[in-house]
Amino acid sequence: MSASLFVVILGLYYCSKESYQSTLGRPELIGPTEALVKRVVDFYCELKISPENVAILLQLFKVDKSPKLLGEYTSLDREVAVFPMVIKPSHEGNLTCVAKAQNNSNIEPTVSDTQYLKVVEPVKGAKIVVPSGQVEFFEGKTLELRCKPTVGNHVSYSWMLNGQLVSQSRLLYVADDYLLIKRTTSQDSGSYMCVATNEFNKTDVFTANSSEVVITVKDLVSIPDISFTVLKEDSHNYSAMVACQTTKGTPPVTFSLYNRRGSVDNVTVDKRDVTFKVPMVLGRHLGWLQCQANNGDGIEYSQWISLEVVPVGGPVTMRYDYDIGENYAVISLRFYCKAAKGSLPRYQWFLNKTLLHDRGSFYYVVNQPPEESVLILSVGRSSTGSYHCEVSDSFDNTTAISSKMLYLDKEGFLRVR
Repeated sequence: MSASLFVVILGLYYCSKESYQSTLGRPELIGPTEALVKRVVDFYCELKISPENVAILLQLFKVDKSPKLLGEYTSLDREVAVFPMVIKPSHEGNLTCVAKAQNNSNIEPTVSDTQYLKVVEPVKGAKIVVPSGQVEFFEGKTLELRCKPTVGNHVSYSWMLNGQLVSQSRLLYVADDYLLIKRTTSQDSGSYMCVATNEFNKTDVFTANSSEVVITVKDLVSIPDISFTVLKEDSHNYSAMVACQTTKGTPPVTFSLYNRRGSVDNVTVDKRDVTFKVPMVLGRHLGWLQCQANNGDGIEYSQWISLEVVPVGGPVTMRYDYDIGENYAVISLRFYCKAAKGSLPRYQWFLNKTLLHDRGSFYYVVNQPPEESVLILSVGRSSTGSYHCEVSDSFDNTTAISSKMLYLDKEGFLRVR
């Protein structure tokens, strides 16, 4: 072997030995993956491979968008570095340990694997925020609520309405701290509360309940119905009692009565019906009336009705038909009573001049005002006797008009009396 070749081999040996002695192993970061805010937590960084008699600087970094130094430790003789930290929310993220040889730039630094630290801040002080500022509004509007704790992270939320858990549906959307109800109805009214929750290590659970926020969703008024009855003041004076009512609508409701010329009267009430009193003259057409209802978000209109009352007038007629059973026997019979005229008739049936009420053991009455009244009978001994009907104005029974009397025997045969 030549001398020059030996020198090259020897040089390579010493270079290799020096390179091995000048290499750092990868440090290992040891510490919790989850920590509570304000708690003191220790992180450890251990470097098992390093040159002898070389001071090693071990640094703890948070490495997300840009590295942030959290602590330093100088290790001699491969001591394990200890980094005590008072945990802050800003500590959450990826942590890593960097090992550097101090005062020797020829040794390349090494880096540990990253370890994610989750920082939990117990939730406190939950509060419901209404972005629109409106807690009372009409149906059909959108309700938006947000749950805002004063402190806390990694929070999950639930919503309560009148003490019952709110679940998601087609028109109700719940996500994170957000509750949204599209096209609200009065059923969405009530006391809302949000519950904010977070947990540490799946063992410690923290909860914050908000104060209740009362939401009132008001029903819009429905189309009002209008009708009237007649009140007899004395023998010569009458009034129309005009009733206006809605099936829906959160009070107070303002009802207005109109004729073709304009407003007749209006009133605001804490209910869904009202009665207006209008002077009237029997037998004369006094025009048309309409009712309007409004509870704050639009007016609804009734149909127009004619204000005319024709007094009952004769003659009063009574007709009949019947049903036949076996052996051609009459088993049931129907009497029909009708007046020649009258807008608001009242019908009364009599058997042997005794008033029959709406239902008895062998009969029942079906009134179909103003056209007629029907008396339906089962034929037998109980139904035998003389029948007639009387018709009067529903508001004045002093001028009743009678029909002719028909006699019914137990076989179902009739004759006029």
